[in-house]
Amino acid sequence: MEQVQQQSFENVKKGPIVAVLLFGAFVAILNETLLNTALPQIINEFKISPNKAQWLTTAFLLTNGVMIPISAFFIEKFPMRKLFLTAMCIFTAGTLVGAISTTFTLLLVGRVVQAAGAGIMMPLMMTAFLTIFPPDKRGAAMGMAGLVISFAPAIGPTLSGFLVEFYSWRLLFYVVLPFAVIEIVFAALLLKNVTNLTNPKVDVLSIFLSSVGFGGLLYGFSIAGEKGWSSLQVETSLAIGAVVLVLFIWRQLSIKTPMLEFRVFKFSMFSLTLFIGMVVIMAMLGAELLLPIYMQNMRGFTALESGLVLLPGAIVMGIMSPITGMVFDKIGARWMAVSGLGITTITTFLFTDLNESTSFTFITVIYAIRMLGLSLAMMPVMTAGLNQLPQRLHPHGTAMANTLQQIAGSIGSALLVTVMTIQAKGQIDEANGMPLIHGLNAAFMVATGLALLTVIMSFFIKRTSPQEESDGQNKEQEVQES
Repeated sequence: MEQVQQQSFENVKKGPIVAVLLFGAFVAILNETLLNTALPQIINEFKISPNKAQWLTTAFLLTNGVMIPISAFFIEKFPMRKLFLTAMCIFTAGTLVGAISTTFTLLLVGRVVQAAGAGIMMPLMMTAFLTIFPPDKRGAAMGMAGLVISFAPAIGPTLSGFLVEFYSWRLLFYVVLPFAVIEIVFAALLLKNVTNLTNPKVDVLSIFLSSVGFGGLLYGFSIAGEKGWSSLQVETSLAIGAVVLVLFIWRQLSIKTPMLEFRVFKFSMFSLTLFIGMVVIMAMLGAELLLPIYMQNMRGFTALESGLVLLPGAIVMGIMSPITGMVFDKIGARWMAVSGLGITTITTFLFTDLNESTSFTFITVIYAIRMLGLSLAMMPVMTAGLNQLPQRLHPHGTAMANTLQQIAGSIGSALLVTVMTIQAKGQIDEANGMPLIHGLNAAFMVATGLALLTVIMSFFIKRTSPQEESDGQNKEQEVQES
């Protein structure tokens, strides 16, 4: 029955479905970083502290991170068209609330509502792509998904930097709002139901444990860079998150129909590629955080200029993601990952020698080349792992991948900011003239080490094909190398 259903899904008109899902995910994920450069203006308008304003970003990431693990349950419970339209309507409602907010509390509520809708978008899109495209065509499709994952967050600071410099921060919401409404209309007209429904039972305890566990970890890591790893707030949040997450995993392994299937880790290539992807995200998002700090706080560039330095890299990755997907379909992931992550390692190392006179052009060019390397690796690596999963585990595989990458991004950002802070403090004690830049260079050295680790691990990637869960462990050794 499953094979017949899969065949019918592969014969549907893919173009409209792909276009609607890509645009919806792009609009939703764009908002993850859209407010970053607008925070100073919001601080002045609402007369709040920087720490309080940072919650506009932290709350979005937290809510997103809580919704993604639950998305596997939603995808198996509700038809794709209804689920997508619901998520998009929730996101649009949050965008409207943000635009008309007269208090900081209302603005924060708008961000949380936005994130509640956005958190479902990426796992739903990836699951749909895995369903309607056969394994030998998935690279190109997932390459398009990679365009959204990389380009949308990267263009956010540039767009917001331009709008905030010349207009009000409210325009960030008003610009997104009509696109969200248009997306709802097109989704209602064009979207088809192409995901398999298993109608799992609602397990309230699993939802609660997932929210507290993943939410606690994400919150702890997101504030660790600012408050320090020894902060009571950080330690308490991480401890509660870790303990509750263990209970969540135990719950999933002990019930008949788990909300999030941890048995996806029985498939060796999925586990390996997921770990590589997590480390890559740590290095990538860390750089996207550190470079604007360097540009604005250490060099005196404007928010718009610090956003523009990232724009060519975002464009390069956006152009390359579909191309690398098509190449992946022909040659597999291993050598694409090795070469791409090799480029990433070298370019990250070049950022370990920044100083007070490093040129804008140098930073822009090296960052663009770095994003070229990442584009060669990111989606091919993820697709290689997801290709090994049987169809029924696709919602769980995409939810797991997106959840752990969210956590990895928070860990990477917190880790690199902590390294920068500690190293800078040490240089202040030694009366160094550029303590913050020294700390920044030290953080990029750690990012270089992370990138080098992924290069080594990439040599172990093998070409994968879908396996049944029951014989997954027996067949893993029979998978042919690229």
